[in-house]
Amino acid sequence: MKILLPVDGSENSLRAVQHVIAMKKQYSEPIEVHLLNVQLPVASGAVKMFISQEQLNNFYRDEGVAAVKDARALLDQAGVSYQHHIGVGDLAGTITAYAKDKQCRQIVVGTRGRGSFAGALLGSVATKVVHLADIPVLLIK
Repeated sequence: MKILLPVDGSENSLRAVQHVIAMKKQYSEPIEVHLLNVQLPVASGAVKMFISQEQLNNFYRDEGVAAVKDARALLDQAGVSYQHHIGVGDLAGTITAYAKDKQCRQIVVGTRGRGSFAGALLGSVATKVVHLADIPVLLIK
């Protein structure tokens, strides 16, 4: 079973990682985990005049690596193999596109990430993923 696990470093996304670790222990079939962090594009036309594409790519990579650091540590500690990816673009659209590209059978995502306001039960990204995905989305609170 291929699972896409989008993370942003938030507590809820780390709970989603812990849920996937628990799934791995319960399932008899192998689980292939694709860990994904999506960075929002920061470059407008004016910014690109002063910052090279290489500098932007380095920024996205550095921010993405930092965002998946704790998730990778949890997966490594549990002995769960994974591939990690860093995407750039619209959060929900990029998540669902990766799921399709990697032929995942499920998306496991935290209900609220770093950008959600504290009173929300379901963050806007999780809501959009549910609406855009053509595969099951498991929401972890």
